Amino acid sequence: MVRSFVAGRMGRTLAAIAAILAIMLVSAPGDLAAEVVLRLEPAKIVGPDACGECHTGSVKVWKGTHHSTTFKELPRSKAAKKIAKAMGLKRIKADSQCLTCHFTTAIRKNKAKPIAGITCESCHSAGADWIKVHGDYGGKKVTRDNEDPAHKKERHAKADAAGMIRPARLYDVVANCYSCHTVPNEKLVNVGGHPAGSKFELVAWSQGEVRHNVWYTKENGEASQDRKRIMYVIGQALDLEFALRGVAQATKKAKYAKRMAKRAKKAKKAIAAIAAAVKVPEIDAILAAGNSAKLKLNNGDALTAAADKVAAAAKKLAANNDGSGLGGVDGLLPQAKDYKGTPAAAQ
Repeated sequence: MVRSFVAGRMGRTLAAIAAILAIMLVSAPGDLAAEVVLRLEPAKIVGPDACGECHTGSVKVWKGTHHSTTFKELPRSKAAKKIAKAMGLKRIKADSQCLTCHFTTAIRKNKAKPIAGITCESCHSAGADWIKVHGDYGGKKVTRDNEDPAHKKERHAKADAAGMIRPARLYDVVANCYSCHTVPNEKLVNVGGHPAGSKFELVAWSQGEVRHNVWYTKENGEASQDRKRIMYVIGQALDLEFALRGVAQATKKAKYAKRMAKRAKKAKKAIAAIAAAVKVPEIDAILAAGNSAKLKLNNGDALTAAADKVAAAAKKLAANNDGSGLGGVDGLLPQAKDYKGTPAAAQ
């Protein structure tokens, strides 16, 4: 399992977010119908065991989190069964819109089947094309500790080109979080009764139960203060981006549209506080983009354009800022008491 981002995802908006979500339509005999929309291509999923060959500690931590246990627990959940019934779904693990966020689907015995919950590849992308490159330090006797720096640079470049989303690519890996935690599906919310997104905040949720910063630290410690700063800002930007996309795709003045608009307003308020705390052009651009389109139905083009501008500024900020110059946001960051769940090392 590659190291988590802690150290270091349709309407009118589908075309705009396809590159981020890596959405594919999958048709397979027996278990999945053609209309099921998946974020990851089953044929390219290697599964958590393959990642665990090297990242033993990370996979061990993962197995104790809800990201893992959802595989068995979700189908037994009364709330999930109620939503499935409202959506006309017979089985949560088959022909189901639940598959794209709650499970990882792979090819097994020539059929596409869910094999686990939210796994390494849910965040870092399907690994078939990059896992060998990622794990090759330059020879049988070469380890990550004595890998030649030039080889490491080349290895990272090749893995990136093959589709791996490393923790250094903060915007891309975090987009996978928000693509599910904002529930970009109007019918699932309005008809199925599914919550219109969780109360997800990147720093608080990543530093709690799901923290698996054990590749470089045995203690599974928190991300550095600099890292948490940039994570907080990028997280708020992505919250705004996906909320804008949600309002853009909404067709009815119902629960989904209202909740997405409320989420966008809250994110804009957070971005405004950040902009007041630190003077960074990209943050000002994110705030301006968020305020450039009205949060109303039938305004999809303007809202999508605004979301695209937020994304562009957030990507630039994530690529060029390590958080060291964002000390002004320290007072806005979640504290340890706010973290969602207990990290493994502290249990």
